[in-house]
Amino acid sequence: MWKGHSGALLHIDLTNKTSKTVALDHGMAREYLGGAGFCSKILYDKIAPGVDPLGPKNVLMFATGPLTGTLFPQASRYVVAAKSPLTDIGGESHAAGHWGPELKFAGYDGIIVKGQSKKPTYLWIDDVHVKIRTQNIYGAKLAMKLMTR
Repeated sequence: MWKGHSGALLHIDLTNKTSKTVALDHGMAREYLGGAGFCSKILYDKIAPGVDPLGPKNVLMFATGPLTGTLFPQASRYVVAAKSPLTDIGGESHAAGHWGPELKFAGYDGIIVKGQSKKPTYLWIDDVHVKIRTQNIYGAKLAMKLMTR
């Protein structure tokens, strides 16, 4: 743990079904404090102008801040960000709950997702074990049925 950070970012490539852990740049963490700052910097660096927001070259990012998972009030927050199809610029949403601290306890300050999967997939993180799993056809059909209601 370095000044409230776990010290790692998880990079997920859905096209190739690969994951890798990259050390957190301490300079970036100091300059762009917290989840919203991380997301802004990484989206700016990784998304070229003109990228289709709904295409595989867009980046979806989940990030926690240095207080996430501590006993500080409201410290269960995390940020989700990507290039928005509505505005064609970066957008972010903030949420709270168990997910942010659990990501931090697993050893990650954030997840950067890129690429596009041909089949419905989900990410399974069990501390240091990360798996990109294909959703079975019945679960995918149920999800689509629920979304059309």
